[in-house]
Amino acid sequence: MTFNEANTVEAFVCDLLCGGVSHHTAVGPGLARRTGQVSGLGWHFLAHENLPRQLHEPLVEEHLREALTRLNPTIATQPDRVDDVLYRLRAIVMGVRSDGLVKANEEFAAWISGEKSMPFGENGEHVTIKLVDFDDPEQNQYVVTQQYVFRAGKAEKRADVVLLVNGLPLVVIEAKTPVRSSQSWLDGALQVHEDYERNVPEMFVPNVFSIATEGKELRYGAVRMPVEFWGPWRLEDESVLPAMLEVEKAVTSMLRPEVLLDLLANFTSYATHKGKQRIKIIARYQQYEGANKLVERVVEGQTKKGLIWHFQGSGKSLLMLFATRKLRLHPALRNPTVIVVVDRIDLDSQITGTFFANDAQNLVKAETRKDLQDLLANDVRKVLITTIHKFGEAEGVLNDRDNIIVLVDEAHRSQEGDLGRKMRQALPNAFLFGLTGTPINRADKNTFYAFGAEEDANGYLSRYGFEDSIRDGATKELHFEPRLVDLHVDQDAIEEAYRALTSGLTDEDRDQLGKHAAKMAVLVKAPERVQAVCADIAQHFQEKVAPNGFGAQVVTFDRESCALYKQALDQHLPPEMSDIVMSVNSGEDDYAAYRRDRDAEEKLLDRFRDPSDPLKILIVTSKLLTGFDAPILQTMYLDRPLRDHTLLQAICRTNRPYTQEKTHGLIVDYLGIFDDVAQALEFDEEGIARVVTNISELKDQLAEAIQNCLDYFPDVDRTVAGYEGLMAAQDCLPDNETRDRFAADLSYLMRLWEAISPDPFLSTFETDYRWLVQVYESVKPVSVTGQLLWHRLGAKTVELIHENVHVIKVDDDLETLVVDADLLEAILGTPDPKKKAKEIEIKVVKRLRNHLHDPRFKALAERLEDLRRRHEQGLLLSVEFLKELLDLARDVVETERAVPPIEEEERGKQALTELFEEAKTDDTPIIVDRVVADIDEIVHVVRFDGWQATHAGERAVKMALRKTLFKYKLHQDQDLFDRAYGYIREFY
Repeated sequence: MTFNEANTVEAFVCDLLCGGVSHHTAVGPGLARRTGQVSGLGWHFLAHENLPRQLHEPLVEEHLREALTRLNPTIATQPDRVDDVLYRLRAIVMGVRSDGLVKANEEFAAWISGEKSMPFGENGEHVTIKLVDFDDPEQNQYVVTQQYVFRAGKAEKRADVVLLVNGLPLVVIEAKTPVRSSQSWLDGALQVHEDYERNVPEMFVPNVFSIATEGKELRYGAVRMPVEFWGPWRLEDESVLPAMLEVEKAVTSMLRPEVLLDLLANFTSYATHKGKQRIKIIARYQQYEGANKLVERVVEGQTKKGLIWHFQGSGKSLLMLFATRKLRLHPALRNPTVIVVVDRIDLDSQITGTFFANDAQNLVKAETRKDLQDLLANDVRKVLITTIHKFGEAEGVLNDRDNIIVLVDEAHRSQEGDLGRKMRQALPNAFLFGLTGTPINRADKNTFYAFGAEEDANGYLSRYGFEDSIRDGATKELHFEPRLVDLHVDQDAIEEAYRALTSGLTDEDRDQLGKHAAKMAVLVKAPERVQAVCADIAQHFQEKVAPNGFGAQVVTFDRESCALYKQALDQHLPPEMSDIVMSVNSGEDDYAAYRRDRDAEEKLLDRFRDPSDPLKILIVTSKLLTGFDAPILQTMYLDRPLRDHTLLQAICRTNRPYTQEKTHGLIVDYLGIFDDVAQALEFDEEGIARVVTNISELKDQLAEAIQNCLDYFPDVDRTVAGYEGLMAAQDCLPDNETRDRFAADLSYLMRLWEAISPDPFLSTFETDYRWLVQVYESVKPVSVTGQLLWHRLGAKTVELIHENVHVIKVDDDLETLVVDADLLEAILGTPDPKKKAKEIEIKVVKRLRNHLHDPRFKALAERLEDLRRRHEQGLLLSVEFLKELLDLARDVVETERAVPPIEEEERGKQALTELFEEAKTDDTPIIVDRVVADIDEIVHVVRFDGWQATHAGERAVKMALRKTLFKYKLHQDQDLFDRAYGYIREFY
């Protein structure tokens, strides 16, 4: 016997639905209506030749007439009214070719859902018309048929399996053979989407969804949904089964009449896509399960919280929409208030956009804190969207009703802190549900502790993970490509420095990163590096991204970097291909060109989403890393240190499905963040459970943690203020090993403190805690961004950071030290030669830095490097190191004396002259001598001794140079500017 789709997949599905009733046996119409007995899933088989319909009729009108009479008393008393309803329904079907399938489907769905009325009441009052009974599903007729033929003109199409409720064809199933490798569910989906819906759209006007399966995998989609967005139907936490059993599991779950009706009534939506095209949305299974679990918990009323952890990009906004809709309509909840809480303006816009685009009913935005308080005080029964910050000034209880449901979006951020506690105090009896794609399981910020219920296994009410999302096609895989740029420095040391500098940062630290990690900022923004990175981005984009029609993001260190990268990219790509999106405040003239209101920004983003627009690259630093949805975005060029959920959220901007050509999201990594990515994608469930369990015990641990830190200072009088008290404390931390141990103990104490704060319990320990933190801050080296680094970084990295980015202000008395023999003897006899050696080393480095490009100083710099290496390896004792440093200092001073300042400046003018001669073209016929003279003159006016070591000096000289270049129309050549500035910095 041969296997084919009819005797395998079709037969299998029909038997599942009908409980083994032979689908080859004709069953009379009288048996088609449910009579209370259970057979299979509650469906009854009726052969297509026994359906009372003509081939050109999409509806089984006889069955529909019967249902309308049965379900509507006003029609039962006057049966001819059925014709009035059928006339309206036929008109929708007949108009599908002019109105479009989605619009016709939406209008018909309103009739099926009971949203339409007719003037059939007494005195002509309008009464709701029921086509389907959702309250008592037993009153409906459930029929399965095979080979459902529909004819439209010359076109005739035959659907394999059709499910009809009350004569309405709600589900079309296209089956393919399971024994031919060239056939898959995709062939069935394409047949429905490309052939049936186009050529016989009338058959799909009542359609809820269609299914395609070859017996190995099952996928479903709504009308006109591109096949790449068709999704599977799975059950949560189920193991993978053999192919046919997987399909059986999906069919028996999804096609139960009660589930089908639930999907129709509560989990189908119509939205306006990009402000123009109307689309139909049907919930994915994880949205269906998550929303229903949430609703069930509220209706039961016992547990007042829950955590829904669904991976980034898997549709949490729609889950919230579906849950909100079902909560608002649920009769047991007595007209509840649903509050959707977010914590950022961009997320506020995204969620609001989702709700408005899907025509959510009774939606109100609380724009201000007063709005929120007034709405709650007035007991408004609607859907409120607000930000977490609007609870900041709430005092006491705003509303104590128990049918308020709070859905907290991206529940890993500030909802766990003071604002979260304010919200809980304002709504003491509300249900609180957290939704996140990136939960945090640290003690100081714990999503599971804040929202997870003890009743829930592993701490979450519903989970849809990274692997689930990729397997189902809800998101694409993430690929990572390291592109570290070699800039003639110790790359390993730079990577180590980056990891150390950023590994301890929290979200709250991010905005301060540029200030605290100024050393790293200078290194990242070095002109040579920016040029190299942007040249690489341009080449990579043109070769690997643009040919496929995708877009990209460039994520930079800070706002200044955005501007630098834009200038550099414009040298390699057309300027219209990229733009900057960042926050710009009024008065910030440097970035005025990128200041946009929300409407202007959204128009720019819509241009980016438009594949026909030349804008292909968005340059960002903080904006658009969260809450930005653009499926065309495929590649992210990452040149900014990120961590934890911020890193995960950022890289997941690239994972949205788009076209069949988009097989993955790509992260091009210029900083080496792979370890952080791996950590961000892995969550240890046992660890999560352990933290959740232990968090209630933290108060018991606090006193011991405080004492452990105080034990470092056994004889210090903590009441002594000023530098005397601070020095006494620092004396108790004499070396790196001790400081590192203290830092580790205090870091643990800080995590405890943050987890417990702002509990009044802490007030007893506050004085000691503040003192310890101040001591910690005082012994922290200036290069630190959130943790102690000196022991972990190693000599090479410390040297790298010090030499490249850190500005050290010292009194430069090197010449005095070199020429005064008596003073030298005093120095060599110093009780702390190590300290003195460091002081002189700093002064020598400062002098050498002034002559970076002069070959006469190259050998001296190499000598210094050799001295440092030998000293670090223990080959030079501190006194010997100091002696050799003094010899080197003498040679540096003597070499400087051999290079008079006038010669230095003349060499600078000569270098500038050569530069501008090289840059001169027919398009820019400049007079080189005049350009160089103007630069020389204006730089002499603004420069001052040591200007290279101050931000103000660098800024003044750069501004003067730009003005001069602008005068000669050379200001757009960034390479020219960078090289000219380099010469000025070296020789002036």
